[in-house]
Amino acid sequence: MTYTVNEIYYTLQGEGAQAGRPAVFLRFAGCNLWSGREQHRAAAVCRFCDTEFVGTGGAGGGKYESAADLVDAVAARWPRDAAAERPYVVCTGGEPLLQLDEMLLLGLHDAGFEVGVETNGTIAAPANIDWLCVSPKADAPLVQRSGDELKLVYPQAEAEAQPENFVQLDFEHFFLQPLDDAQRDANTRRTMHYCLEHPRWKLSLQTHKILGID
Repeated sequence: MTYTVNEIYYTLQGEGAQAGRPAVFLRFAGCNLWSGREQHRAAAVCRFCDTEFVGTGGAGGGKYESAADLVDAVAARWPRDAAAERPYVVCTGGEPLLQLDEMLLLGLHDAGFEVGVETNGTIAAPANIDWLCVSPKADAPLVQRSGDELKLVYPQAEAEAQPENFVQLDFEHFFLQPLDDAQRDANTRRTMHYCLEHPRWKLSLQTHKILGID
């Protein structure tokens, strides 16, 4: 299988339960809910994505002809002086489950990596992922209904994307993340208020944006 990768880079996880943890981000190109092109945003299923995932032009981006080649590229980003720590890779996108397969998961595990995945939940996830974060989107079928972390962008106007529709699902952590648009400050206050009234939910801030890092 050929893997189409937008970029590979080393940074701190900025969101959710793993916020602050050093990780190699493996960003796959392509998504099943939006083309990634602005002229298509208004008609997309997911209209608030803030990530560049089109093409292979980022650092480490390209076409990888084998899982072994891609594993080598990921492993090269983990700092050599951190060899005593178990390395962590976050497979994201776009939608990583369009490309992430058993062969690549096996290769990453064999290289010593703990594997996290950030998905929109429209595709069933392989069973051997170490940390699974699902971020549901309105108007998209939620196929993956269990995992470690459910992270819902809030507020979404659509009835099916309201937090109360997800609290019975099989997740350990439930996060609300303020919608980052022109009303970001108001959205953050509204999200804080909802979490205070519904303690099952925790606030997730995009700390990488606050800190000005990738």
